[in-house]
Amino acid sequence: MSVAPIDSIASLSSDLFYDILRRLDGSALASLACTCAAFCSISKEESLWEDVCASVWPSTNREDVKSLISSIGGFRKFYADCFPLIINKEVGEYQWNNYHEYLDDLTEAEYYGDTNEFESITPSDFVSIVDIRFKGKPICSKVLSGIPNADDNAGWFYNCPFRIDLLTYADRNDNNDGEGEGEVTLSVTDGLPPITSMERERKDGKLWHELRDGLLLSWILVNKKIKQAANLASWSPLDGQRHWPTDKDFVIRFGSVLPAKDILPSQVVQCILVMKFRVVHIEEEGFETSLKLTELSMQLEDMEGSHVNGKNSLHILKEALSCRRSKNYSEAIESCHMYSKVQNELKEEKMRSESRLDTFCILTGIAAFMTFWYYVF
Repeated sequence: MSVAPIDSIASLSSDLFYDILRRLDGSALASLACTCAAFCSISKEESLWEDVCASVWPSTNREDVKSLISSIGGFRKFYADCFPLIINKEVGEYQWNNYHEYLDDLTEAEYYGDTNEFESITPSDFVSIVDIRFKGKPICSKVLSGIPNADDNAGWFYNCPFRIDLLTYADRNDNNDGEGEGEVTLSVTDGLPPITSMERERKDGKLWHELRDGLLLSWILVNKKIKQAANLASWSPLDGQRHWPTDKDFVIRFGSVLPAKDILPSQVVQCILVMKFRVVHIEEEGFETSLKLTELSMQLEDMEGSHVNGKNSLHILKEALSCRRSKNYSEAIESCHMYSKVQNELKEEKMRSESRLDTFCILTGIAAFMTFWYYVF
Protein backbone atom coordinates (compact mmCIF):
# COMPACT_ATOMS: atom_id res chain seq x y z
CA MET A 1 0.00 0.00 0.00
CA SER A 2 1.54 3.33 -1.04
CA VAL A 3 1.42 6.44 1.13
CA ALA A 4 1.29 9.87 -0.49
CA PRO A 5 4.34 11.95 0.43
CA ILE A 6 3.87 15.09 2.51
CA ASP A 7 5.78 18.14 1.30
CA SER A 8 5.49 20.05 4.58
CA ILE A 9 3.54 20.23 7.80
CA ALA A 10 1.71 23.21 6.41
CA SER A 11 0.16 20.98 3.77
CA LEU A 12 -1.81 19.12 6.44
CA SER A 13 -5.30 20.30 7.21
CA SER A 14 -6.12 22.11 10.46
CA ASP A 15 -8.55 19.30 11.33
CA LEU A 16 -5.70 16.80 11.24
CA PHE A 17 -3.58 19.13 13.36
CA TYR A 18 -6.39 19.32 15.86
CA ASP A 19 -6.82 15.54 15.93
CA ILE A 20 -3.12 15.16 16.71
CA LEU A 21 -2.99 17.82 19.42
CA ARG A 22 -6.09 16.65 21.25
CA ARG A 23 -4.31 13.39 22.07
CA LEU A 24 -1.57 15.19 24.02
CA ASP A 25 -1.44 16.03 27.71
CA GLY A 26 -1.07 19.61 28.92
CA SER A 27 2.72 19.68 29.17
CA ALA A 28 3.21 18.19 25.70
CA LEU A 29 0.62 20.53 24.22
CA ALA A 30 2.31 23.60 25.73
CA SER A 31 5.72 22.42 24.48
CA LEU A 32 4.44 21.71 20.98
CA ALA A 33 2.92 25.20 20.81
CA CYS A 34 6.46 26.61 20.91
CA THR A 35 7.66 24.73 17.83
CA CYS A 36 5.95 26.61 15.01
CA ALA A 37 3.29 29.23 14.26
CA ALA A 38 0.77 26.65 13.01
CA PHE A 39 0.90 24.56 16.20
CA CYS A 40 0.92 27.72 18.32
CA SER A 41 -2.27 28.97 16.67
CA ILE A 42 -4.16 25.69 16.96
CA SER A 43 -2.96 25.04 20.53
CA LYS A 44 -4.86 28.14 21.67
CA GLU A 45 -8.17 26.41 20.95
CA GLU A 46 -10.17 26.27 24.17
CA SER A 47 -11.67 22.89 23.25
CA LEU A 48 -8.19 21.32 23.36
CA TRP A 49 -7.56 22.61 26.86
CA GLU A 50 -11.05 21.61 27.91
CA ASP A 51 -10.16 18.02 26.97
CA VAL A 52 -6.86 18.28 28.83
CA CYS A 53 -8.55 19.60 31.98
CA ALA A 54 -11.21 16.89 31.82
CA SER A 55 -8.52 14.20 31.68
CA VAL A 56 -6.79 15.61 34.76
CA TRP A 57 -9.84 16.81 36.73
CA PRO A 58 -13.06 14.89 35.92
CA SER A 59 -15.05 17.47 37.89
CA THR A 60 -14.46 19.98 35.07
CA ASN A 61 -16.93 17.99 32.95
CA ARG A 62 -19.77 19.45 34.99
CA GLU A 63 -21.68 22.25 33.30
CA ASP A 64 -21.53 24.54 36.33
CA VAL A 65 -17.75 24.10 36.55
CA LYS A 66 -17.36 24.75 32.82
CA SER A 67 -19.26 28.02 33.22
CA LEU A 68 -17.11 28.96 36.20
CA ILE A 69 -13.86 28.26 34.33
CA SER A 70 -15.05 30.26 31.33
CA SER A 71 -15.86 33.21 33.61
CA ILE A 72 -12.35 33.32 35.11
CA GLY A 73 -10.41 33.19 31.84
CA GLY A 74 -10.96 29.82 30.17
CA PHE A 75 -9.56 26.30 30.34
CA ARG A 76 -6.09 27.21 29.11
CA LYS A 77 -5.61 29.69 31.97
CA PHE A 78 -7.22 27.28 34.42
CA TYR A 79 -4.73 24.54 33.54
CA ALA A 80 -1.77 26.94 33.77
CA ASP A 81 -2.94 28.09 37.22
CA CYS A 82 -3.89 24.75 38.74
CA PHE A 83 -1.56 22.11 37.30
CA PRO A 84 1.60 23.46 39.00
CA LEU A 85 1.70 23.08 42.78
CA ILE A 86 2.25 25.78 45.37
CA ILE A 87 5.78 26.01 46.73
CA ASN A 88 7.07 28.22 49.53
CA LYS A 89 10.85 28.37 49.83
CA GLU A 90 10.67 31.10 52.46
CA VAL A 91 10.02 28.41 55.07
CA GLY A 92 13.75 27.66 55.24
CA GLU A 93 14.45 31.30 56.14
CA TYR A 94 12.03 31.23 59.05
CA GLN A 95 13.46 32.29 62.43
CA TRP A 96 11.57 31.00 65.45
CA ASN A 97 13.20 33.54 67.80
CA ASN A 98 11.59 36.41 65.93
CA TYR A 99 8.26 34.61 66.11
CA HIS A 100 8.29 34.44 69.91
CA GLU A 101 9.33 38.07 70.29
CA TYR A 102 6.59 39.16 67.89
CA LEU A 103 3.92 37.15 69.67
CA ASP A 104 4.72 38.78 73.01
CA ASP A 105 4.19 42.22 71.51
CA LEU A 106 0.81 41.42 69.97
CA THR A 107 -2.54 42.12 71.56
CA GLU A 108 -5.19 39.40 71.42
CA ALA A 109 -7.19 41.38 68.86
CA GLU A 110 -4.14 41.83 66.63
CA TYR A 111 -3.15 38.16 66.79
CA TYR A 112 -6.61 36.86 65.91
CA GLY A 113 -7.07 39.35 63.11
CA ASP A 114 -9.70 41.63 64.64
CA THR A 115 -8.66 44.59 62.49
CA ASN A 116 -10.11 46.34 59.47
CA GLU A 117 -6.90 46.73 57.47
CA PHE A 118 -7.83 44.26 54.71
CA GLU A 119 -10.16 44.70 51.80
CA SER A 120 -13.50 42.92 51.91
CA ILE A 121 -13.38 39.17 51.20
CA THR A 122 -16.48 37.03 51.61
CA PRO A 123 -16.88 33.24 51.93
CA SER A 124 -19.19 33.22 48.91
CA ASP A 125 -16.28 34.31 46.69
CA PHE A 126 -14.71 30.83 46.87
CA VAL A 127 -15.45 27.55 45.09
CA SER A 128 -13.76 24.22 45.89
CA ILE A 129 -13.22 21.72 43.05
CA VAL A 130 -11.96 18.38 44.37
CA ASP A 131 -10.90 15.21 42.57
CA ILE A 132 -9.53 11.95 44.01
CA ARG A 133 -7.81 9.19 42.06
CA PHE A 134 -6.74 5.74 43.16
CA LYS A 135 -4.11 4.03 41.02
CA GLY A 136 -4.90 6.46 38.22
CA LYS A 137 -8.66 5.84 38.27
CA PRO A 138 -11.04 8.69 39.30
CA ILE A 139 -13.05 7.64 42.35
CA CYS A 140 -14.51 10.93 43.58
CA SER A 141 -15.35 14.40 42.27
CA LYS A 142 -16.88 17.09 44.49
CA VAL A 143 -17.72 20.74 43.95
CA LEU A 144 -18.60 23.10 46.79
CA SER A 145 -19.68 26.71 46.28
CA GLY A 146 -18.85 29.05 49.13
CA ILE A 147 -17.86 27.98 52.62
CA PRO A 148 -20.45 26.03 54.66
CA ASN A 149 -22.17 27.80 57.54
CA ALA A 150 -20.31 31.03 56.80
CA ASP A 151 -22.80 33.67 55.79
CA ASP A 152 -21.15 36.87 54.65
CA ASN A 153 -22.43 38.65 57.77
CA ALA A 154 -21.80 35.81 60.26
CA GLY A 155 -19.40 37.31 62.80
CA TRP A 156 -18.87 34.00 64.59
CA PHE A 157 -17.27 32.46 61.49
CA TYR A 158 -14.51 35.07 61.39
CA ASN A 159 -13.46 34.34 64.98
CA CYS A 160 -13.87 30.53 65.02
CA PRO A 161 -11.33 27.99 63.70
CA PHE A 162 -11.61 27.66 59.93
CA ARG A 163 -12.57 24.22 58.60
CA ILE A 164 -14.33 22.76 55.56
CA ASP A 165 -15.82 19.25 55.78
CA LEU A 166 -16.45 18.58 52.13
CA LEU A 167 -18.40 15.32 52.43
CA THR A 168 -20.92 16.94 54.75
CA TYR A 169 -21.95 19.70 52.38
CA ALA A 170 -20.84 19.07 48.80
CA ASP A 171 -23.58 16.60 47.90
CA ARG A 172 -26.26 19.14 48.78
CA ASN A 173 -24.99 21.42 46.03
CA ASP A 174 -24.43 18.74 43.38
CA ASN A 175 -26.60 18.63 40.31
CA ASN A 176 -28.85 15.68 39.76
CA ASP A 177 -26.52 14.24 37.14
CA GLY A 178 -25.03 11.51 39.28
CA GLU A 179 -21.72 13.27 39.88
CA GLY A 180 -20.55 13.44 43.49
CA GLU A 181 -23.59 11.63 44.84
CA GLY A 182 -23.58 8.68 47.22
CA GLU A 183 -20.82 7.08 49.24
CA VAL A 184 -17.25 6.91 47.99
CA THR A 185 -15.87 3.39 48.36
CA LEU A 186 -12.82 1.38 47.33
CA SER A 187 -12.71 -2.39 46.94
CA VAL A 188 -10.59 -5.24 45.60
CA THR A 189 -11.94 -4.52 42.11
CA ASP A 190 -10.36 -1.04 42.38
CA GLY A 191 -6.97 -2.53 43.19
CA LEU A 192 -7.07 -3.01 46.96
CA PRO A 193 -5.37 -6.14 48.30
CA PRO A 194 -7.71 -8.66 49.99
CA ILE A 195 -7.42 -8.57 53.79
CA THR A 196 -8.27 -11.71 55.74
CA SER A 197 -8.21 -10.04 59.18
CA MET A 198 -7.39 -6.70 60.83
CA GLU A 199 -4.86 -8.46 63.04
CA ARG A 200 -2.98 -9.51 59.93
CA GLU A 201 -3.20 -5.96 58.58
CA ARG A 202 -1.72 -4.53 61.78
CA LYS A 203 1.31 -6.77 61.30
CA ASP A 204 2.11 -6.36 57.61
CA GLY A 205 0.28 -3.11 56.72
CA LYS A 206 -0.36 -4.29 53.17
CA LEU A 207 -3.68 -2.48 52.80
CA TRP A 208 -2.23 0.69 54.30
CA HIS A 209 0.71 0.80 51.90
CA GLU A 210 -1.46 0.20 48.84
CA LEU A 211 -3.88 2.91 49.95
CA ARG A 212 -1.19 5.48 50.75
CA ASP A 213 0.79 4.85 47.56
CA GLY A 214 -2.22 4.74 45.25
CA LEU A 215 -4.13 7.88 46.25
CA LEU A 216 -3.85 11.26 44.53
CA LEU A 217 -5.76 14.37 45.62
CA SER A 218 -6.42 17.65 43.84
CA TRP A 219 -8.20 20.43 45.79
CA ILE A 220 -8.57 23.47 43.55
CA LEU A 221 -9.76 26.70 45.12
CA VAL A 222 -11.28 29.35 42.86
CA ASN A 223 -12.00 32.94 43.79
CA LYS A 224 -14.75 34.21 41.50
CA LYS A 225 -14.27 37.86 42.42
CA ILE A 226 -10.57 38.14 41.51
CA LYS A 227 -10.79 35.39 38.83
CA GLN A 228 -7.88 33.31 40.16
CA ALA A 229 -7.43 29.64 41.04
CA ALA A 230 -4.80 27.35 42.57
CA ASN A 231 -4.36 23.73 43.61
CA LEU A 232 -3.92 23.59 47.40
CA ALA A 233 -3.14 19.86 47.47
CA SER A 234 0.20 18.11 47.10
CA TRP A 235 -1.19 15.44 44.73
CA SER A 236 0.72 12.72 46.63
CA PRO A 237 0.24 12.19 50.39
CA LEU A 238 2.57 14.01 52.79
CA ASP A 239 2.05 11.61 55.68
CA GLY A 240 -0.62 9.48 57.33
CA GLN A 241 -1.62 7.41 60.30
CA ARG A 242 -2.77 3.80 60.54
CA HIS A 243 -5.58 2.61 62.83
CA TRP A 244 -6.57 6.06 64.08
CA PRO A 245 -8.75 6.61 66.02
CA THR A 246 -9.97 3.03 65.68
CA ASP A 247 -8.39 -0.11 64.27
CA LYS A 248 -10.38 0.24 61.05
CA ASP A 249 -9.54 3.89 60.28
CA PHE A 250 -6.75 5.15 58.01
CA VAL A 251 -5.88 8.86 57.91
CA ILE A 252 -3.94 10.32 54.98
CA ARG A 253 -2.81 13.94 54.85
CA PHE A 254 -2.12 16.17 51.87
CA GLY A 255 -1.57 19.92 51.73
CA SER A 256 0.70 22.85 51.01
CA VAL A 257 2.50 25.73 52.72
CA LEU A 258 0.79 29.08 52.17
CA PRO A 259 2.14 32.60 52.68
CA ALA A 260 0.67 34.62 55.55
CA LYS A 261 2.86 37.71 55.39
CA ASP A 262 1.25 40.73 57.07
CA ILE A 263 -1.63 38.46 58.12
CA LEU A 264 -0.11 36.29 60.87
CA PRO A 265 3.15 36.66 62.82
CA SER A 266 4.34 33.24 61.66
CA GLN A 267 4.39 34.57 58.04
CA VAL A 268 3.53 31.07 56.72
CA VAL A 269 0.83 28.52 57.54
CA GLN A 270 0.10 24.96 56.50
CA CYS A 271 -3.00 24.03 54.56
CA ILE A 272 -3.90 20.55 55.85
CA LEU A 273 -6.14 18.37 53.71
CA VAL A 274 -7.29 15.23 55.50
CA MET A 275 -8.69 12.13 53.85
CA LYS A 276 -9.96 9.35 56.10
CA PHE A 277 -11.03 5.85 55.06
CA ARG A 278 -12.72 3.19 57.19
CA VAL A 279 -12.61 -0.55 56.58
CA VAL A 280 -16.18 -1.68 55.89
CA HIS A 281 -15.64 -5.35 55.00
CA ILE A 282 -12.82 -7.87 55.06
CA GLU A 283 -12.55 -11.36 53.63
CA GLU A 284 -13.24 -13.23 56.90
CA GLU A 285 -16.68 -11.57 57.04
CA GLY A 286 -17.65 -13.21 53.76
CA PHE A 287 -17.30 -10.03 51.66
CA GLU A 288 -14.52 -8.66 49.53
CA THR A 289 -12.27 -6.11 51.21
CA SER A 290 -13.74 -2.62 50.90
CA LEU A 291 -13.15 0.85 52.33
CA LYS A 292 -15.43 3.86 52.73
CA LEU A 293 -14.36 7.51 52.57
CA THR A 294 -15.55 9.05 55.84
CA GLU A 295 -13.77 12.43 55.88
CA LEU A 296 -12.43 14.93 53.36
CA SER A 297 -11.58 18.20 55.05
CA MET A 298 -9.45 21.35 54.94
CA GLN A 299 -8.06 23.49 57.72
CA LEU A 300 -5.18 25.94 58.23
CA GLU A 301 -2.64 25.75 61.07
CA ASP A 302 0.10 28.15 62.11
CA MET A 303 3.61 27.27 63.28
CA GLU A 304 2.44 26.52 66.80
CA GLY A 305 -0.21 24.10 65.56
CA SER A 306 -3.10 26.46 66.32
CA HIS A 307 -6.05 26.56 63.95
CA VAL A 308 -6.35 29.81 61.99
CA ASN A 309 -9.65 31.62 62.39
CA GLY A 310 -12.10 32.24 59.60
CA LYS A 311 -11.24 35.86 58.90
CA ASN A 312 -7.50 35.30 58.57
CA SER A 313 -8.08 32.12 56.59
CA LEU A 314 -10.03 33.99 53.91
CA HIS A 315 -7.16 36.44 53.42
CA ILE A 316 -4.54 33.67 53.42
CA LEU A 317 -6.48 31.66 50.84
CA LYS A 318 -6.89 34.74 48.66
CA GLU A 319 -3.13 35.42 48.77
CA ALA A 320 -2.39 31.76 48.01
CA LEU A 321 -4.08 32.08 44.63
CA SER A 322 -1.29 34.36 43.40
CA CYS A 323 1.75 32.83 45.12
CA ARG A 324 4.66 30.97 43.53
CA ARG A 325 4.09 27.55 41.90
CA SER A 326 6.13 24.86 40.20
CA LYS A 327 5.60 21.81 37.99
CA ASN A 328 8.41 20.14 39.94
CA TYR A 329 6.32 18.27 42.50
CA SER A 330 9.38 17.35 44.56
CA GLU A 331 9.84 21.07 45.33
CA ALA A 332 6.30 21.31 46.65
CA ILE A 333 6.75 18.22 48.82
CA GLU A 334 10.13 19.51 50.03
CA SER A 335 8.62 22.83 51.18
CA CYS A 336 6.00 20.93 53.19
CA HIS A 337 8.64 18.74 54.83
CA MET A 338 10.74 21.82 55.57
CA TYR A 339 7.74 23.41 57.27
CA SER A 340 7.29 20.32 59.45
CA LYS A 341 10.99 20.36 60.35
CA VAL A 342 10.94 24.02 61.38
CA GLN A 343 7.69 23.47 63.29
CA ASN A 344 9.22 20.56 65.22
CA GLU A 345 12.29 22.66 66.03
CA LEU A 346 9.99 25.39 67.33
CA LYS A 347 8.13 22.90 69.55
CA GLU A 348 11.39 21.47 70.88
CA GLU A 349 12.74 24.93 71.69
CA LYS A 350 9.48 25.83 73.41
CA MET A 351 9.70 22.68 75.54
CA ARG A 352 13.32 23.49 76.43
CA SER A 353 12.35 27.05 77.38
CA GLU A 354 9.51 25.78 79.56
CA SER A 355 11.86 23.22 81.13
CA ARG A 356 14.42 25.95 81.93
CA LEU A 357 11.66 28.11 83.40
CA ASP A 358 10.41 25.22 85.54
CA THR A 359 13.94 24.52 86.76
CA PHE A 360 14.44 28.19 87.59
CA CYS A 361 11.18 28.30 89.54
CA ILE A 362 12.09 25.16 91.50
CA LEU A 363 15.57 26.46 92.35
CA THR A 364 14.12 29.82 93.32
CA GLY A 365 11.63 28.09 95.61
CA ILE A 366 14.34 25.98 97.22
CA ALA A 367 16.55 29.02 97.75
CA ALA A 368 13.67 30.95 99.31
CA PHE A 369 12.84 28.00 101.56
CA MET A 370 16.43 27.60 102.74
CA THR A 371 16.77 31.37 103.31
CA PHE A 372 13.61 31.38 105.42
CA TRP A 373 14.81 28.58 107.68
CA TYR A 374 18.29 30.10 107.87
CA TYR A 375 16.87 33.24 109.45
CA VAL A 376 14.48 31.25 111.65
CA PHE A 377 17.31 29.31 113.23
